[in-house]
Amino acid sequence: MTFKPKGLQALFGGTFDPIHYGHLRPVEALAKQVGLEKVILLPNHVPPHRPQPEASPAQRLEMVRLAIQDNPLFTIDTRELERNSPSYTIETLTTLRKEMGSEQPLAFIIGQDSLLSINTWHGWEQLLNNCHLLVCSRPGYATNFSDPQMQAWLAEHKTDDPNQLSHTPSGYIFLGDTPLVDISATEIRKNLNSGQLNSNLIPPAVMSYIQQQQLYHS
Repeated sequence: MTFKPKGLQALFGGTFDPIHYGHLRPVEALAKQVGLEKVILLPNHVPPHRPQPEASPAQRLEMVRLAIQDNPLFTIDTRELERNSPSYTIETLTTLRKEMGSEQPLAFIIGQDSLLSINTWHGWEQLLNNCHLLVCSRPGYATNFSDPQMQAWLAEHKTDDPNQLSHTPSGYIFLGDTPLVDISATEIRKNLNSGQLNSNLIPPAVMSYIQQQQLYHS
């Protein structure tokens, strides 16, 4: 079954271990800039490029649910959590593209750090055949590739016009002017472990769940 094209939708993947405002606020700002109608959060089960999450898949999914429960912009897709093999973005995008049909404008949200290392991703050359890339600014990262070939690839696909994202199904890269929220889940876990976390980094319902489940304590 194929869907009738809707407005621009975007996917945002991560381990969300735990989900925090460094994930949510830049994406909300990006949504306003480019007219995103829906952001689909994709929690990973087995991330290929990083250590395994501390919280279980069920706990991470519940934290994501709690974080977005009052925010109609976000929804959740659990397909990567249900796999026991590594979650490769290109495979998920290819499947979703088949489900949504060839006309649906679809984007994938990444950080500046991920953009600069995108040529290390499995099947990265196929990404723009399936989606646009929306890039959130990240503190401390360069805005250009050091490799001239990758810089030429960026220049070829880059757009500053959000309308192009909504009127074509895939193929563009948009560098968002998003707030630089310098929070990492690693830091949050470390602070939780030492009892020092400032709770304004995490949605209150998620914080309550972390305490109730006694997560991130060694």
